[in-house]
Amino acid sequence: MGALGTVVVVGASLAGLRAAETLRRGGYGGRLHLVGAEEHLPYDRPPLSKQVLAGTWEADRVWLQDDDAFSGLELEVHLGARATDLDLDERVVVLHGGTRLAFDGVVVATGASPRHLPGTADLDGVHVLRTLEDCLSLRRAFEKGPRVAVVGAGFIGSEVAATARGRGLDVTVLEALPTPLAAGLGETMGRVCGELHLDHGIDLRCDAAVAGFEGDGRVERLWLADGTAVEADVVVVGVGVSPNTSWLESSGLPINDGLVCDDHCSTSAPGVYAAGDVARWHNPLFGQDMRVEHWTNASDQGVFAAQNLLAGAGGGQPYAPVPYFWSDQYDTKIQLVGHPTPGDEVRVVHGSIEDRRFVALYGHRGRLRAALGFSSPRLLMGYRRLINVAASWDDALAHADATNS
Repeated sequence: MGALGTVVVVGASLAGLRAAETLRRGGYGGRLHLVGAEEHLPYDRPPLSKQVLAGTWEADRVWLQDDDAFSGLELEVHLGARATDLDLDERVVVLHGGTRLAFDGVVVATGASPRHLPGTADLDGVHVLRTLEDCLSLRRAFEKGPRVAVVGAGFIGSEVAATARGRGLDVTVLEALPTPLAAGLGETMGRVCGELHLDHGIDLRCDAAVAGFEGDGRVERLWLADGTAVEADVVVVGVGVSPNTSWLESSGLPINDGLVCDDHCSTSAPGVYAAGDVARWHNPLFGQDMRVEHWTNASDQGVFAAQNLLAGAGGGQPYAPVPYFWSDQYDTKIQLVGHPTPGDEVRVVHGSIEDRRFVALYGHRGRLRAALGFSSPRLLMGYRRLINVAASWDDALAHADATNS
């Protein structure tokens, strides 16, 4: 730890904040820079698609630290300062405008950015949702009572659709695939997520590829690949995100849909670690590389990356979590633990799909891989513990039988 005279945390969102907090709690007393591309201090993103967008929360409720706690970290904060290069030879992080921050250790936590669709750059009324500004702009648009089209029925698109519907708006959801969320949850559970929208009056259209947008300065309609027109005053594009790695391309670090790390969150460069949406690391619990875009992973991985940076090469602990994710839609809490894969066996073991209150298990090669719950948090958490000890499929089913008896 004595060799760490200066640490730079690049990314001032959840993962970066947790890394900075952990460094200070771990006894690191050297210079600590926190670099953020946004103008804001670290804030919480999940409420943006729900409470803030709905208007039940104001923006001042999303800050992750109050002023006193943040000041106590004794950081040198660089906000509105996008990192443009990581020079490993000179051991400096270069910021837009030319500022150079020398480092002994780095935690890369630059997150991800929403993907955009072609043909939307010059049209007002087309939104993405990632930042606080995105949210407030979309909320102002919703206040005018528009017809809303959401492109993409993934979790962010689904949450926006649910919030818009909760505000009484007419909402059309356009999903290019035959089943929403099939890639992540499988066909059966993906259909259930789609049915949840139908239950609440959403016009859900699958196999609906967007071919173009039309409007005189402002969006008026979308055209689908089959020639169908969808009238809309506001369009929200939710077609996934890309990890923010472009600034690292000249560094020589391996990049493969994220910054590549080992099971300690360490990159191929000494003293350079990564955490959050930007990190692709090897998870030894599942024996595979993964990149996870969810809140819990950003928080936990920021802690692990900082701890392992303090421990130095050859020290620290492997990062082997059971991924956890939740999504609040309408009056339903959807929770997923584990890491489903295509072709998993899926079995409902508690409750019923029809009641929209159930737990479904995912089995792969004789092992419990994941569990999905609809409004069943207590039951679901038992399976998180089983996944953490690499429980067999038979043991998971026996646990379900015992719980139901």
